[in-house]
Amino acid sequence: MSKLNLGVAFSNGGADGFFIRGNETRIEDPAAVCEQYSRNGADVLLLEDASYDDATHDKCVSLIKEICRKVDCTVVISGHVNRLEDVKKYLYAGADLVVVDQENPVLSEAIARFGAEHILTDEKGTMTVPSENVYEYLNVPETFDFFAEKKKRKDAGFDTTLWESPFTFEQLKKNSDGMIPVIVQEDGTDEVLMLAYMNKEAFDMTIATGKMTYYSRSRQTLWIKGETSGHFQYVKALYIDCDEDTILAKVHQIGAACHTGNHSCFYRELVSRQKETGENPLQVFEDVYKIIEDRKNNPKEGSYTNYLFDKGIDKILKKVGEEATEIVIAAKNPDPEEIIYEISDFLYHVMVLMVLKGVSWEEITRELANR
Repeated sequence: MSKLNLGVAFSNGGADGFFIRGNETRIEDPAAVCEQYSRNGADVLLLEDASYDDATHDKCVSLIKEICRKVDCTVVISGHVNRLEDVKKYLYAGADLVVVDQENPVLSEAIARFGAEHILTDEKGTMTVPSENVYEYLNVPETFDFFAEKKKRKDAGFDTTLWESPFTFEQLKKNSDGMIPVIVQEDGTDEVLMLAYMNKEAFDMTIATGKMTYYSRSRQTLWIKGETSGHFQYVKALYIDCDEDTILAKVHQIGAACHTGNHSCFYRELVSRQKETGENPLQVFEDVYKIIEDRKNNPKEGSYTNYLFDKGIDKILKKVGEEATEIVIAAKNPDPEEIIYEISDFLYHVMVLMVLKGVSWEEITRELANR
């Protein structure tokens, strides 16, 4: 049995982008290409930073960070490791492993600082990425189905990573039509998107392809979500409930889940006793962010937010600095309410800055999660 992890590799050919090694084909949007490889089942992305100076190296690191934000698979970085700071930049960008040559003088220090689980050498026994297995797939199209290829390789005797459910469809409790309902939830926000049904073929295909597949009761046929609209649902996780009669699917939704064009099918309220402000902290941040963003795009007369945008970045930075100072002063006060107020004021002004610079809360939380 041979160990095989399918993946793809890129090499930076200069200051302005990545190239596919082998045919030197320029990739206009390398992060989007890597994201598509990840969605299609690639286990590993081997990204080689072939930059030749600090300026191009920094561009590579920025691109690697963007890629790491968009993919679910393991990201391995090689090249341009001249100092410990280079290893740190790659790992802080979100890489899982950094290749450090055994003769590299920073190897022992890198292992001591970041742990052997994040450093890949020629003789590392775990998570090896043999070049003969990776480079075989360098020139595959973005639509290459790694799930299908891995299934073929596994059938041929390779020990290849595949999704395998501990439950077969036969073990689940079906309804009177022989199907099981699936509640679909947006990964990250937990927003409920839709309800659909699976028969055995849809269940097996979902696990085999990584794309949510259902059985359409109205059309009496198998239904790959997004096949005609392009609004695919890529599987993040599948769960079974305690009674084993309902599946919860967490997905990355492309476009709208609902045929009406709404992101979720559950967009019409029947009754509600919810408070105006939710208790989910990130949702509160997102809601306030959206209001600030709307003020920027649709100015409102007399709005303080629009006043800040009109004054520009210097005024916004001045307010951020002032509010940070107010937090320091409030922290000396025994009244906890004062520091709550000042931190809230600070965060509001930071969000104005975020909207101005086009930085989202998703990017901030991903960065924190990677540290």
